Amino acid sequence: MAGYRKLGRPTNQRKLMLRNLTTALLEKGQIETTVTRAKEVKRMTDKMVTLGKKGDLHARRRALAYITKEDVVTHLFEEIAPKYEDRQGGYTRIYRIGPRRGDAAEVAVIELV
Repeated sequence: MAGYRKLGRPTNQRKLMLRNLTTALLEKGQIETTVTRAKEVKRMTDKMVTLGKKGDLHARRRALAYITKEDVVTHLFEEIAPKYEDRQGGYTRIYRIGPRRGDAAEVAVIELV
């Protein structure tokens, strides 16, 4: 199935997990997760920053429909998006930091550039 990764979860759990990770990344600027989750979060975070760059009411409502915290949407539209106004894409960066101790899953840090 092309287009997205299933991440070993049912659809509703996967969507909510990605919403929460995207919200946390936009709120904190950097999070630590597995590499496959980081790649999916990168896709959604880039879409949210693009909505923030548009800045109109429709874009704000679309962001509010996805991001779980209202103050994070305000932060996105007022502080994060203007910082990337002249950038054409690539708002996030993924660093691999090695295997996790418990289950040896490949862990990565994803951050806003």
